[in-house]
Amino acid sequence: ENRLYKKVLRQKDSIENLKATAIGETEKAIENAAAVISVSDGMKADILKNYPDIDPRKLVTIRNGIDTAQFSPSENESKLEEFKISGEYAIFVGRITRQKGLAHLLRAWKHVPNNYGLVVAASNPDESSIANEVSNLIQELKASRKNIIWINKVLPRKDLINLLTSAKVFVCPSVYEPLGIVNLEAMACETAVVASNVGGIPEVVKDKETGILVDFNQESSIFELSLAEAITSVLSDTTLAKDLGLAGRRRVVNEFGWDKVVAETLKLYRSLNV
Repeated sequence: ENRLYKKVLRQKDSIENLKATAIGETEKAIENAAAVISVSDGMKADILKNYPDIDPRKLVTIRNGIDTAQFSPSENESKLEEFKISGEYAIFVGRITRQKGLAHLLRAWKHVPNNYGLVVAASNPDESSIANEVSNLIQELKASRKNIIWINKVLPRKDLINLLTSAKVFVCPSVYEPLGIVNLEAMACETAVVASNVGGIPEVVKDKETGILVDFNQESSIFELSLAEAITSVLSDTTLAKDLGLAGRRRVVNEFGWDKVVAETLKLYRSLNV
């Protein structure tokens, strides 16, 4: 037991040393850079918080973009049949991690009327405990509802676009996101979004304009109930869902196309005296 304890301590020390080295190298890279690009103002604030000695004038926000020609509305009924999806549904897309908040969504779904379906396109868990938690929560929902679909694999892009387009709402219950590209992808497909009001997400999703933002609360039950209410408000209002989706597509095309990202990046490089 004593040998095992010492081994655990050595492993812990090694992990802490690796973390310290990584933080030190990151700080050194930031200090030596002529400019630092953050993908959101939220991330910029996090950088300044974690590296207070960094010159804030170095930090420039250039938000990520997507291919708005590729990510555009595209329905395919055969794909819905392939995955046995029927009726109106919400969709989640992402890895199975604590950060993505999938467990919160699955618990929240117990408060959503059972005539609506939930499609969970989630795979690649980063640790066993969250994998087991998500699996158990999905099985609990399936035991009482017939319209819970778990797609436990990474979808081909065309299939993803088809499922996003046909969904009435896309849900992003993340605990943190630097920006949240997946919200851009859903919005580009003219799908309304319900998302956590964290990180860079509010810089993408405009509350009550392209989607509904839900304040994250460390008290899980409060957050999950608010999430369920927001989801239900969109699922139950076809006009609202359509209006949010159309506005979302316009916003992505105007603000998050690759042409805009490239122009802003080139402008930054040309402004540097290096």
